[in-house]
Amino acid sequence: MAIYKHGYTRYDGELTTHLARLLVLPRFAWQTLMGQRLVATIMVAAMFWPIACAVFVYIANRADLLLEFGLEAPEFLTVDNNFFIVFMNAQASFAIVLAALAGPSLIAPDLANGALPLYFSRPLSRTEYVVGRMLALVGLLSAVTWIPGVLLFLMQSGMAGWAWFVDNWMLGAGIFFGFVLWIVLVGLVALASSAYVKWRIIAGALVLGVFFIMAGAAELTNEVLRVRWASAFSPFVAMQQVWRAMLGVDALDSAPGAATCLLALAAMVAVLLLVVERKLRPVQVIS
Repeated sequence: MAIYKHGYTRYDGELTTHLARLLVLPRFAWQTLMGQRLVATIMVAAMFWPIACAVFVYIANRADLLLEFGLEAPEFLTVDNNFFIVFMNAQASFAIVLAALAGPSLIAPDLANGALPLYFSRPLSRTEYVVGRMLALVGLLSAVTWIPGVLLFLMQSGMAGWAWFVDNWMLGAGIFFGFVLWIVLVGLVALASSAYVKWRIIAGALVLGVFFIMAGAAELTNEVLRVRWASAFSPFVAMQQVWRAMLGVDALDSAPGAATCLLALAAMVAVLLLVVERKLRPVQVIS
């Protein structure tokens, strides 16, 4: 065939859906993340506390077994909102560690190797790129946060009966939506750190630094100025106040109310989104 007959022709094959193209990023990211031994180890370690809580739920609902051995059920052997707050605090810490390990490997390599023009030259916008990377973290963090939390709630509901579920259904909703808020915050911190720093190790340290340094700075401000409003800018303390309001637990005296903390968290999310938007650009004009 003559060379001039090898001109451009439009692709006539089957086109994938927009959702299928969007899910390419998290699908390959999950494969890469689960191939990292340290990430897999932390995920396994994060499962020990939910298993211990499941054993606690079983024993709490089978107090008659203790009576058969001549033992009385202790007063703390109850599954209530305080039990789930303790569970959420523990799993939230694992989520931070996982985000520090997994988040920097999502965007930093693309920036370091100049791969963003390759992504955006395809039918993929910056928003879809961020959503795709965020979905990778959402899937990873969900496995250690709201999924075991909801399973524990369903286990307690099944063992305690329908009446307990009707009286405490807000606990299940608070666990789910509380962890969703935490995943969004932690995920954006990881993505912003990965976009701001091109080196993965430094980006991971920056993720941890955001939570620990801001907590220390908030506590120092409270002590120096003799106030408590600065605790709203500690991500963990602010989120804990919101969780306590969702689950009906008494608020912390050392921090402002849940509404103030929620506004502070919204401001943090806005700043993180601004950082991601500013850093994720296929080309950069330097004047």
